[in-house]
Amino acid sequence: MKAIEFDNVSFCYEEDAAFAIRNLNFSVGEGEFVAVLGHNGSGKSTLARLSNGLLEPDEGTISVFSRPITSKNLYEVRKDVGVVFQNPDNQTVATIVEDDVAFGAENIGLAREEIGRRIDFALRAVGMEEYRTATVARLSGGQKQRVAIAGVLALSPRVLILDESTAMLDPRGRREIVDVVTRLNKEKGITVLLITHFMEEALLADRAIVMNRGEIVMQGTPREIFARKEDLLTYNLSLPRISVICEKLRAGGLDIQDTLDVETLAKEIAACVS
Repeated sequence: MKAIEFDNVSFCYEEDAAFAIRNLNFSVGEGEFVAVLGHNGSGKSTLARLSNGLLEPDEGTISVFSRPITSKNLYEVRKDVGVVFQNPDNQTVATIVEDDVAFGAENIGLAREEIGRRIDFALRAVGMEEYRTATVARLSGGQKQRVAIAGVLALSPRVLILDESTAMLDPRGRREIVDVVTRLNKEKGITVLLITHFMEEALLADRAIVMNRGEIVMQGTPREIFARKEDLLTYNLSLPRISVICEKLRAGGLDIQDTLDVETLAKEIAACVS
């Protein structure tokens, strides 16, 4: 089943302005992990907001689990599709971690016992059980973002969208968030749409798409995408760090083949220097 489907969707923010999304046909399968890449202004965040009804398309239809999004079913759609945004501080609504995680579940009218169960599940899923009674403001950036993800998970979404959710974090914080999301996808079967400008994060996805001026200009497995180096440069995108390392090693005289796998690269280096 398709978790999200765009059928010839167009959207612009202002009348007579250029389209932020233009004639977009795109889908994400249930349980799939898709990375969305593109430079600033390419339409990535617009796609995220359209996917759970935060924005309404000017043309075309967007469906969630075969159900077209309308003004009448936004409540149900947003329970199925949760979005985590870039700045965790802008998503905090309570002082204490467990209260923040409970906020969404309380607002959809769940029973107290069920809310408690969902808080337990969500904090466990993101590895924040020991911070249940901590003050949110005293957490690190990565921890705050994990709490934000937990708040979305407490709604039991079938789709989790991360809209540049690691952009403001340090490398350790980014790694924490990506590890959590990858585990939720593999172990819980949650569909993931990861919008990012960090190429390394896209390596973990089942599929990657590249957007430019509101259109999809490249798509395929991460390996297929990153093999098209000249095309990536055309769209102002860089290569993953491991690809850059391979190029530098070749420039230094080692016969290294392109790879996106750290263990494979280590074996090739060992073979060249042995």
